Amino acid sequence: MESDEEIRRVPEVGSEPAGPSTSSREPGSTTGSDRAQASAEPGQRKRGKNPADKEHKRLKRLLRNRVSAQQARERKKAYLSELETKVKDLESKNSELEERLSTLLNENQMLRHILKNTTVSRRESSSSVSGE
Repeated sequence: MESDEEIRRVPEVGSEPAGPSTSSREPGSTTGSDRAQASAEPGQRKRGKNPADKEHKRLKRLLRNRVSAQQARERKKAYLSELETKVKDLESKNSELEERLSTLLNENQMLRHILKNTTVSRRESSSSVSGE
């Protein structure tokens, strides 16, 4: 199993790969000048990649993936922080509105009571004036 440092380390293109040595030439592998000749011939393409290129690509992909995952975690953390701030603000506003509602209900009830008393006293005074 590779350590985190080994996985994070991306070798340079010209350096030896982290795996087994590839100093012996494999049949079918090409050098720089052979590649130029092979690519110069029409209809021929290099099909396989050498192990060093594959390992380099794999390490670069792992590193990009780790960076991307870290950025996603940071975005998520910022988003959650923003949501928590919104929740606090909305809870505060909700408390203020509940308090205002309670005050207005009490005021409404008090005004209804005053109106009822005023109406009853007017009826009594008008009925006593009419009854005389």
